Amino acid sequence: MKKIVLLYWGKGGNVERTSHKVYSMFDPEIIDIFDVVSFDINKLDDYELMILGHSTIGAEDWQEAKADNEWNAFFRRLENHGTNNINAASFCLGDQILYPDHFVDSLEIYKNEMEKMEIETIGQWPTEGYKYTDSDGEEDGMFFGLALDVDNEPDLTVTRIRQWTDQIKNEFGI
Repeated sequence: MKKIVLLYWGKGGNVERTSHKVYSMFDPEIIDIFDVVSFDINKLDDYELMILGHSTIGAEDWQEAKADNEWNAFFRRLENHGTNNINAASFCLGDQILYPDHFVDSLEIYKNEMEKMEIETIGQWPTEGYKYTDSDGEEDGMFFGLALDVDNEPDLTVTRIRQWTDQIKNEFGI
């Protein structure tokens, strides 16, 4: 049976709530959920797919946050551990109104981190239906993962999650 681990950061807010919505779309027998800080990287070999849940910090803040960003610490632990035959998918929370020029930019960061470690990514998502001006997290009409704006489009969140998780199940063969 293929096992999935859903890792998210930050705790106690929209990312955590959204992560639990994503988690609820899978059979609980095949998925585990952890915040990225409490996840034991030595358990990674128990899984074949990582789903990474995160948000985009405004671009002017990302570089400042980079040194102590919990995801950066996780990526370094992941590099040191190795990535035996694991795939990855990513979902990102962004704000199309406050950050229309940087909507879900961090999807690119996560994709690049996976590529550096030769981890195959799945779960690209169409940009159609979103209202933003620019995003580093997309290319050729596709986001590098699921893009969500839970503040401005809460009515679309569950539908998008359901469609994306169905897509992930299909791509991953479960």
